[in-house]
Amino acid sequence: MRFFAVLTLLMTIVVVIFRWRFRIMNTLLAISFLRRAAVMISMNMPVIREKLMPALFQRQSVK
Repeated sequence: MRFFAVLTLLMTIVVVIFRWRFRIMNTLLAISFLRRAAVMISMNMPVIREKLMPALFQRQSVK
């Protein structure tokens, strides 16, 4: 019975986090220290850095 209660609680927590994931992420990233840490961690990942950096610094023609 205790296992069932713990399993139900964990599943409920997972569903709530999944449903409100963007609201939770926006709330956490509103804190400047956490936002700065998230950027530093993501820039240390080669896959993210290789895809993001060329898009940031590419030249666009003026029309």
